[in-house]
Amino acid sequence: MAHENPPISSVFRIDVSADSKTEGLERSDVIQIELLRQLVAGQQRQNELLAEMAQATIGMQKQRATEIQQWKEANPELAKACRAAAETLSRVQTQFLDSITQEVIDNAEHLIDGEFMLNEFVDRFGPRMAHLNGVLQVLAQLSDGQSAARS
Repeated sequence: MAHENPPISSVFRIDVSADSKTEGLERSDVIQIELLRQLVAGQQRQNELLAEMAQATIGMQKQRATEIQQWKEANPELAKACRAAAETLSRVQTQFLDSITQEVIDNAEHLIDGEFMLNEFVDRFGPRMAHLNGVLQVLAQLSDGQSAARS
């Protein structure tokens, strides 16, 4: 009884014969490989530059923190006053935000429908909020880090 092999679909066949076309890489394959190498080299360079930028940023932040700490140590009373002022302005900011949110709620329909009303709102509250936030940020950075109540 001879076992005959049933015909196998060409999908499952692998050609392992030596063919001159498959032995060497075609020109387009060589170009693709070279482009991929260049991409990898470029990405490695970008990673190196990002690491250098991160180190530089960290260095600047550490230097700034050191300078601020030295200023606080040289001006301890002023640092305490900055803390008290920051706490007071924080309460003012909270009340200001409350009035802004109430204004938005009361005029929601006009703000949504009318560009003029939105521009008027931003002109009215925007600069004050931006300046208040800036002042608060400076006072908080220069403050002694302790509550004014503990002084």
